[in-house]
Amino acid sequence: MTATLAPDQLTAANRVITSLAGEGAALREDQLRAVTALAGGEPGTPGARVLVVQATGWGKSAVYWSATAIIRAGGGGPTLIVSPLLSLMRDQVSAAARGGLSAATLNSSNVDEWSAIEAQLRAGDLDVLLVSPERLANPGFGRRVLDALAGNLGLLVIDEAHAVSDWGHDFRPDYRRVADVLRSVNPTTPVLATTATANARVTEDVAAQLDAGSDAPTLVLRGPLARKSLHLNVLDGLSPVQRYGWVAQALPHLPGSGIVYVLTVADADRLVEAIRAVHGDSVEVAAYTGQLDADRRHELEDALLHNKVKALVATSALGMGYDKPDLGFVVHVGSPPSPVSYYQQVGRAGRALDDAVVMLLASQTDDRIWDHFATATIPDPDKMRDLLAALEAADEPQSPIQLEAATRFRRTRIELMLKQLAVDGITDRTPDGWVATGKPWTYDAAHYDGVLAVRRREADIMRSYIAGRTCLMRLLTESLDDPQAADCGRCSVCRGALSEGLPDSVDAEVVRTVTSTLRRKASTLDPRKMWPGGEFGRRGRIPADLLAQPGRVLAHTDAPEWVEVLAAARNGDERALAELGDAAVATLSSWVRETGIRADVIVSLRLTGTNLAETLAEHLRTVGKRGGGTFPVHLGDPPTDATGAVEAAYWRDHLGDPPEVAGQNVMLVVDANSSGWPITLAAAALREAGAGAVLPLLIHRTV
Repeated sequence: MTATLAPDQLTAANRVITSLAGEGAALREDQLRAVTALAGGEPGTPGARVLVVQATGWGKSAVYWSATAIIRAGGGGPTLIVSPLLSLMRDQVSAAARGGLSAATLNSSNVDEWSAIEAQLRAGDLDVLLVSPERLANPGFGRRVLDALAGNLGLLVIDEAHAVSDWGHDFRPDYRRVADVLRSVNPTTPVLATTATANARVTEDVAAQLDAGSDAPTLVLRGPLARKSLHLNVLDGLSPVQRYGWVAQALPHLPGSGIVYVLTVADADRLVEAIRAVHGDSVEVAAYTGQLDADRRHELEDALLHNKVKALVATSALGMGYDKPDLGFVVHVGSPPSPVSYYQQVGRAGRALDDAVVMLLASQTDDRIWDHFATATIPDPDKMRDLLAALEAADEPQSPIQLEAATRFRRTRIELMLKQLAVDGITDRTPDGWVATGKPWTYDAAHYDGVLAVRRREADIMRSYIAGRTCLMRLLTESLDDPQAADCGRCSVCRGALSEGLPDSVDAEVVRTVTSTLRRKASTLDPRKMWPGGEFGRRGRIPADLLAQPGRVLAHTDAPEWVEVLAAARNGDERALAELGDAAVATLSSWVRETGIRADVIVSLRLTGTNLAETLAEHLRTVGKRGGGTFPVHLGDPPTDATGAVEAAYWRDHLGDPPEVAGQNVMLVVDANSSGWPITLAAAALREAGAGAVLPLLIHRTV
């Protein structure tokens, strides 16, 4: 039956659409079907559940703005939108205002406004409230806001709904709190879920969750996902530093302004520095990561929106919901682990353009990162049971800090586990802390084996994408189970060449400039200042006379300017060792100029199975005409994924007695470490032995 709206409903919908898209704009057929179902016209009924899976730029937001306008005009309650990111919420509030709707958001960046917004909601003055899934998990929010909406919710919208499914590429445990909302709302409340990145399995899973508590099956509206404006390209075989060089070389020639995606915060900062080393201020770029405060992120989003920067070099923090219709390009330095997540990110380009450039600069190091993402959210059954035992043994609600002490697991791991258990009703977050509900927990091995298998298949698809085994757009849309997937005729596989103007190699001089610039910048190694307590014993502030000075780090994690040199140096390559030695000497010279502290002796601390620390320490002794020695370590099997107390206790028991250093300043050369605990303990031992100052030089800071 053809979707229809009553004349007054159609008027309300058209008023919103023309406000957002201009005179003459109207709902397309599937948009009209969705709005009709949600707003109660034929063939839908009140309480309809609708899942829209459509390509980025299709106009999914037009559906919920139109439905909201109709519901509010008919005397219905406000719309609650669950959105994943602050940037999306901000854009949505602005879009609602353009459509004549009153919208507000409750999030971590506007706490001072919460009371006023909640009062507006209770008074019926808000048409739309946007919240994050994490906000749904907050007991105070649930009590104040969800209770106020009970029985008066006009429409529930779940944006980026693939995140509800643990089969999806971006599963977020807090997103499953939406299921709690579904159970609590009036069963006649219409529900809309939207996403651009759901394959058949995710679609079925989300639809099944929407079906719960509804008398009618979910209406699924799924369209073709290929984007005709995108010119997909892959370039493989570049070294990590060459990838930086490619971006710096190609950036001025890419169309318009765009996004360069990287995998880590450190990569974002380093790549910005590399681009500036090549172009100075002539190419405006900035780093965008989740570590920036909300105001700075908003400032950068607006700068890109209004073409005040050529590119934002961003982690996935610039993610779902960012809308710049004329985004000219998306470049990835390193590949996401899933074709679904990759499709979502590249889909931000060319929404209102005839042509947009997409480039993937692949790397052999991507595989290791994919393995991490594949297993990061799979629960460890033994650790889950230990955590539950700690909760059940407690006489009162527990904080993650208390559970860290009880279980010796890292706090970030505990927080994820608690959220995963809460999804199944095993734990509950109260205003006073976390409690066990008493519901038994069992590890669903078959399910998680299936999730892991899916993720590994997705990694294999990305390997095929990188290898160019078939049309790139076909491969992406087939991975999303698009029945209309077909060769695009525009990608680098179909054309047999990169898009016009894209270099297929990197100028050697650009690579040298990037390499030398990044190697000159050693990062600071801040000393730990508190003992960890717990199994280690001592707790509280570390006395000033036992502290190390702020140190220096030559290579941070997968720093592209060092990754090949480090690998060669560990194998004893003399040229690589000489390059590390030159960088260490330069770092030492600038360090002395900055602090005025000179090392009298140079001591090596070997924490791995290589001779790298001693070799570099000996080089510095020779160049600086200094004495020194070795801090003995009884190497064993250091703990991983453990609390600081456990790791500190391990190193306390495995460090030997320090060399003779009384009355001397000590440079401590360390090969590789992530936590800083062995450096902290070695520095304290050297200070106790009479060292005047301890200056740690860490060759490689690992993750």
